[in-house]
Amino acid sequence: MRVFFLSFALALAHCASAQEFRIPLYKGDIPNSKYTGSKEITDRSDITAISNVQVPDIVVYLPTKKFATGQAVVICPGGGYWILAYDYEGTDIAKYLNTLGIAAAVLKYRLPTYGNVVEPDRVPLMDAKRALRIMRFNASKWNIDPARIGIMGFSAGGHLASTLGTHFDYGNAASPDSVEKISCRPDFMILMYPVISFTDSCMHRGSRDALLGKNPDPSLVKYYSNELQVRKDTPPAFILNADDDKTVPARNSILMYEALHAKNIPAELHIISEGDHGFGLATGNDHVASWVSSLKLWLQSLRMSTAVVKTEK
Repeated sequence: MRVFFLSFALALAHCASAQEFRIPLYKGDIPNSKYTGSKEITDRSDITAISNVQVPDIVVYLPTKKFATGQAVVICPGGGYWILAYDYEGTDIAKYLNTLGIAAAVLKYRLPTYGNVVEPDRVPLMDAKRALRIMRFNASKWNIDPARIGIMGFSAGGHLASTLGTHFDYGNAASPDSVEKISCRPDFMILMYPVISFTDSCMHRGSRDALLGKNPDPSLVKYYSNELQVRKDTPPAFILNADDDKTVPARNSILMYEALHAKNIPAELHIISEGDHGFGLATGNDHVASWVSSLKLWLQSLRMSTAVVKTEK
């Protein structure tokens, strides 16, 4: 693992002139929002945790043009749909991906739990769709291959990432908004200790309650149980869980892998013996941190294979 950190440092030197900038997801009125007079909260006591998101946006991190591979990832931080672990499962990850020549965008998505949205369950997915469209819309300008843009999520952010991977659309050709004409289908998914099921006994009830309420409509419970929503054009996936994760048990990841496998969708599942929940880059544990090497190899394999293709409507 010392070799990894040496390589990481050298790659950071390559990315020294990388670009970083913020883009609001929406121009003008933000859809599905209502004014409450409340303010966004950022707590930096341990990690940077953002709650009560008012204006959703992405912060884009671009590697140098010479170093860019053409791949890009939209990152959804976790936090149980109550907060966003914005640096630990967001900006830290984006900076790491830049060392691999991969563009990244950290999504600050609206949360369903603060009373500032009209239809709470729809809001995170709406923001994730918009973020993917913006990345694809700007692909040529940002040295990105529009057919190699993925979604990545941690914990509840993994639920959001898998929701986009099973509930995407190919754009609205009739929309007056050029961005909305663009497909929001991710070309691959990276699901990190993800919440997947809202029906199985392995569910993370806190995430389900936050998104759907304590007495949810059964049809919505099924709709957001993403192992039940895999379709033939759902993209390939890299899935990671710790075997000792008591918060979001590894069965979530197994269910998603099995659903993808049943549809003949390429998927790679890693269950490591330790790590518990929410380990991020796990820089203090070489064993757990080895996931970054596995992900690097998987992303390289996508660039070398035909597994990731642009699927037309």
